[in-house]
Amino acid sequence: MNAPHNPNDYTAVVEADRANVWHHLSQHKKYETVDPLIIIEGKGMRVWNQAGREHLDAVSGGVWTVNVGYGRESIANAVRDQLIKLNYFAGSMGTIPGALFAERLIEKMPGMSRVYYSNSGSEANEKAYKIVRQIAHNKYGGKKHKILFRDRDYHGTTIAALASGGHTQRKEQYGPFPEGFVEVPHCLEYRAQFENTEDYGIRAANAIEDVILREGADTVGGIILEPITAGGGVITPPKGYWDRVQEICKKYDILLIIDEVVCGMGRTGTWFGYQHYGIKPDMVTMAKGVASGYAAISCTVTTEEVFNMFKADPTDPLSYFRDISTFGGCTAGPAAALENMNILENEDLLGNTVKMGEYFLEKLDGLKSKHTIIGDVRGKGLFCGLELVKDRDTKEPVEEAMTQAVVGTCMANDAVIIGATNRSFHGFNNTLTFSPALIAKKDDIDEIIASVDAALTKVAAG
Repeated sequence: MNAPHNPNDYTAVVEADRANVWHHLSQHKKYETVDPLIIIEGKGMRVWNQAGREHLDAVSGGVWTVNVGYGRESIANAVRDQLIKLNYFAGSMGTIPGALFAERLIEKMPGMSRVYYSNSGSEANEKAYKIVRQIAHNKYGGKKHKILFRDRDYHGTTIAALASGGHTQRKEQYGPFPEGFVEVPHCLEYRAQFENTEDYGIRAANAIEDVILREGADTVGGIILEPITAGGGVITPPKGYWDRVQEICKKYDILLIIDEVVCGMGRTGTWFGYQHYGIKPDMVTMAKGVASGYAAISCTVTTEEVFNMFKADPTDPLSYFRDISTFGGCTAGPAAALENMNILENEDLLGNTVKMGEYFLEKLDGLKSKHTIIGDVRGKGLFCGLELVKDRDTKEPVEEAMTQAVVGTCMANDAVIIGATNRSFHGFNNTLTFSPALIAKKDDIDEIIASVDAALTKVAAG
């Protein structure tokens, strides 16, 4: 007689995972002797693993995605209802959720007017690059094709997205890369690259102009920047930086692409991170929090001016944007995104993000006053970072192993999941990162802070 099935026994699942799944960002040798972690369920800011252990998730699904928290039945119901009615049609045609979400999204983005759907942040950025390149051919004889990107910024995992990213370690062993992507210096004042500068933000922005002049302004068609650098260490821009960047873009007729894949949909306390700084972009890309991970969706949003360049000559068979994203035609994404936006508005999660973000930064500053291993505290809204150093005077970074030890200690001792820059930069994978769901309360933040406090004490002593 067969033994009764135990619904809480996930042994078979663990073995199936071990034998067949190739995990992201993971060295799998350890799984020969250690079970892979399987996340079984989520509710609010908590998730449970296969052993039934509860974890407080301080990174919104591991990669800054689940902005409204786990277990939102209203989003699941919206997706289910839409899938029954129409699950998919290619983006060459319209759908009801696609039209309605685009309308709602544009309402939050004054100056923008068109939404192009795809299914990942990498893909959304690729679309922006193709737009720049096609404009270069149609308007400038192909010459104004180069795209600038910033050291420490990250724009995705495809070959072109890696080519346009400033994470040197992530790029290793994946070249050769396509030509035409040119790096400009980062703007992290804590790691100042320019000495004796009072207006560091302006000086850092002027470094972009230096690159433009070196390359030739008639060859540069676009620049892609994160409003606040995410995986590069949670870098908030210095005063004056963004005003000067916009002046430079206008001066040299360069399209400004803002990558909101992380900062978008309330993460920093505004709908989009660029809205803190008075930026008027030509294109904005987004993914992650657009539907909080309940469905795959990304958007490349443009101004009407950019859009109109692709219908200037309807007799030219090559004049329109000849691109398609297969899964950009899925209706689940915009259906989930509409309900995600409803939740953000109805529960005033942007307001909560501002209040809890201020509280979080205050608590992180308190940790800095206690732990000399913390060199710098940075962030905006519920998007924060702690840079760890061996010495505050020299700012020598700790080794990546020590940063990861803090992450591991929080996980092992308190079941609190935090993040860190990892395998991104030689010598500078030393920043702890935090991005709890926008529903976070003071008790949640206190629990995160207590765990990090204890971990820093243990790791620094050991």
